[in-house]
Amino acid sequence: MDPNRLTAIPIFSQLSPEEAHRLSAFATETSAAQGQILMKQGDYSTELIAIEEGSADVIQNGMKIASLKQGDLIGEMGLLSREPRNADVIATSPMRLLKLTHWEVRRMSAATLDRIKQIIAERQRSGLADPAHCSPEGLVGGGQSADR
Repeated sequence: MDPNRLTAIPIFSQLSPEEAHRLSAFATETSAAQGQILMKQGDYSTELIAIEEGSADVIQNGMKIASLKQGDLIGEMGLLSREPRNADVIATSPMRLLKLTHWEVRRMSAATLDRIKQIIAERQRSGLADPAHCSPEGLVGGGQSADR
């Protein structure tokens, strides 16, 4: 995968060229059809997903709590904390996605992983959290994903 596609995703935008090249070697590209379930409430996190194109809704206990779009990342906090998901994520349009599994995350350099953890910590402090892993009260903008 072209590292520039990876660095177009906000959480990866600050990676050095070396880090982006290394991480892009592990990333896989996939697509999702409208209506496809990307993540299921109660499942354990096994991957993080970056939305390259398309949109999705976050549904918790049958209620929509967020809408996701290009550039949003799903699952990074649950993946690192190894906790079950507390919401479904369902594609609302055809999507192009970039995925990293927990095995690929483990292969990242310590510096890259530390940088991602630092970005996640900053997002948590700012109230910007993985919408597939938090309660509606923890979301900014009335339930909208806001990681920019």
